[in-house]
Amino acid sequence: MSGNQGMEQLIPLVNKLQDAFSSLGVSLNLDLPQIAVVGGQSAGKSSVLENFVGRDFLPRGSGIVTRRPLVLQLIFSPNGEWAEFLHQKNKKYSDFDAVRKEIEDETDRMTGHTKNVSNAPINLRVYSPHVLNLTLVDLPGMTKVPVGDQPPDIEHQIRSMILEFVKNENCLILAVSPANADLANSDALKMAKEVDPQGLRTIGVITKLDLMDEGTDAREILENKLLPLRRGYIGVVNRSQKDIEGRKDIRAALAAERQFFLSHSAYRHMADRMGTSWLQKTLNQQLTNHIRDTLPKLRSRLQSQMLSMEKEVEEYKNFRPDDPSRKTKAMLQLVQMAGVDFEKQIEGGGGENVNVRELSSGAKINRIFVERFPFELVKMEFDEKELRKEISYAIKNIHGIRSGLFTPDMAFEIIVKKQISKLKEPSLKCVDMVVNELMTVVHFMTAKMNNYPVLKEETERIITTHVREREQRAKDQLLLFVDIQLAYMNTNHEDFIGFANAQHKSSHESKAKLGNQVIRKGNLSLSHGGFLKSSRDFWFVLTTENISWYADDQERDKKYMLPLDGLRIKDMESGFMSKKPMFALFNSNGRNVYKDYRQLELTCESQDDVESWKASFLRAGVYPDRSKEEDKSEDKKDNDLPSMDPELERQVETIRNLVESYMNIVNKTFRDVVPKTVMHLVVNNTKEFISQELLAHLYSAGDQSQLMEESAEESQRREEMLRIYHATKDALGIIGEVSAHTITTPTPPPVKDDWVPPPGPPSPGIRPGMRTAAAPPPPGNRAPGPPGPRATAPPPPRPGSTGPGLPAPMIPTRPAPAPGPGMAPPPRVPDRPSIPQRPS
Repeated sequence: MSGNQGMEQLIPLVNKLQDAFSSLGVSLNLDLPQIAVVGGQSAGKSSVLENFVGRDFLPRGSGIVTRRPLVLQLIFSPNGEWAEFLHQKNKKYSDFDAVRKEIEDETDRMTGHTKNVSNAPINLRVYSPHVLNLTLVDLPGMTKVPVGDQPPDIEHQIRSMILEFVKNENCLILAVSPANADLANSDALKMAKEVDPQGLRTIGVITKLDLMDEGTDAREILENKLLPLRRGYIGVVNRSQKDIEGRKDIRAALAAERQFFLSHSAYRHMADRMGTSWLQKTLNQQLTNHIRDTLPKLRSRLQSQMLSMEKEVEEYKNFRPDDPSRKTKAMLQLVQMAGVDFEKQIEGGGGENVNVRELSSGAKINRIFVERFPFELVKMEFDEKELRKEISYAIKNIHGIRSGLFTPDMAFEIIVKKQISKLKEPSLKCVDMVVNELMTVVHFMTAKMNNYPVLKEETERIITTHVREREQRAKDQLLLFVDIQLAYMNTNHEDFIGFANAQHKSSHESKAKLGNQVIRKGNLSLSHGGFLKSSRDFWFVLTTENISWYADDQERDKKYMLPLDGLRIKDMESGFMSKKPMFALFNSNGRNVYKDYRQLELTCESQDDVESWKASFLRAGVYPDRSKEEDKSEDKKDNDLPSMDPELERQVETIRNLVESYMNIVNKTFRDVVPKTVMHLVVNNTKEFISQELLAHLYSAGDQSQLMEESAEESQRREEMLRIYHATKDALGIIGEVSAHTITTPTPPPVKDDWVPPPGPPSPGIRPGMRTAAAPPPPGNRAPGPPGPRATAPPPPRPGSTGPGLPAPMIPTRPAPAPGPGMAPPPRVPDRPSIPQRPS
């Protein structure tokens, strides 16, 4: 595919850029413009496209030949020259006559052997070492009148099809118009102006200059004087149908075209700016301009990349992986950074690096102490019915066969010890939750050691071992604390109500002392029941006595206030339309809790929010619901329990009040002691271990050189960074070379391109855009044309005129008016020549 030398000169420059960016691992997307040919039928569009490519492969003929858009992708390939169709996978064409035949056959498969058109494109890829990566589009010719079996809206179909391609801002438009047609009515120029009003991407192409009427030319058009375009016009002479059928070579056709322009008197002075070669050069210059326009962005991107790498590259230039001093320094820095990161995660702190998207591990541990652990404690609290039943059994079994007159204090001790033993589980669970967060911190702080996998693994092993040891120590301490509580019942505690006040204790006294204090505020979604649950967000305010919700956080428009007396809380499954976690409030006596709803269903953003709200409700005295299975089993047991006499009921009530008072003291102590124990034995101890002892343990763990052995990924990353750095420098050098060896042509200034046709019909034989070969034309050398109004120039002499220099008299078509004053008489019709008289 030779014939476009300008394109071949661009190929080495583009290949250099491609190679430089490929070495960077970055795809170079130059996004070269599409080139689309637009024009009427038989205007020579396909020939123009063929001449630009330099190969004869498109269908030719008279009438409408191109009936489907042909999208031709030129792809640079140094491995030979062949063609492929998208609709024929893995089939290569090396014979371009076969390519033409397949284009014709594929067109017929879609449109049949008719004159109809289709907007389904034919995609053809041509691989060649002589082309750039370009896309050329051959479009059907525009028409106005349906021919044969074409549909009535054929004009609209073709116009819409062409607009789909030419409206792209990255498409160069070759507006092809034949020279032997009226340029002012050129549909190609009108459409080009419509989609490209500034004329920045439109080039006019005038074909069939050799087929103009004798004595006429298109000089004023090609000189851009008549109907001017911003980028002007280029005249070309394509091969005729006879030349194509005679297999005239494109090179021979180009030589004949060149000779035509040099020998024609009207085009001789601009022959160097005419022809297919100049069209190729113009389009190639547009490609060069486009490449050069993309270079500043590429240069800026590469320079930014270089600046970002220079600091690391400077360290790597004199890098020696086996240097022991470098390894020692690196290990000290990494261990120090690990200690700093651990402390930041636990202790928190201000600054620009504060995470605003999620809680730090220190904040999560605080939430465990403040919300999760108290919630676990409350879940272990006694159930009223179960407690009374156990107290009743204990009193009866202590009295045995005797009827007791006094309340046995042994029943109080038995029940309290059982309740204290239940505190082991939430205390140990608190340790587990804190340790899990600490392990998250350990993995986070060792992530910076990924370049040294042995060091990272050993550091995690040492810290994890220490944390597990402290975990067991904390659990042993908490179990010991439970045993200490079981060892002695301190009934002399100042907060203990004692036997004297046990019978008069009211369950509402504590709340009355507290008052209606606000416990929590926040957004929740209030769901309405049904298969498809709908929800709406409100601002909720929880106090010690009630829960209220408002329209927004301004708390002005109160929607409802619900007292907490008798309410219970339970978990809910997510709705069908929402996967967010839910919980519900309901009345323990079965009444409606809110309007006509048996329960108040509330939705949170996460499970952590649900747990936090449940803990807040527990502080307000709203306890979790017991399962139905427990209720059923309890009912069965209650049936076996005989009814209590008044004295037994009094004793049960007394013991119950004593147990509640003492357990409040114990729970308060556990809520205070357990977090302190965990912090001292686990969190703070681990922080001190990392900052003071971790480095010594690493030194004693093994050979330092093995600990600081680089990972293969780090070594590869270093080599890759150095390679990319040097490749970036080379790419910048190539960009400078391309800039130095190419030039950018400035954009032509705007022209007056309103293209308003002159009023009135054209002169006879003269089409707009043409001019006669000489002005005025010599007699007898006028171009034939359609009849029209007579010109004002003197007509040629007629036979029988009075002299060669006098004009022939005009033959009037109607009686002439009488001459007025100052007017010459009209010309007279000459008489026949007189016949001489015979002499007498």
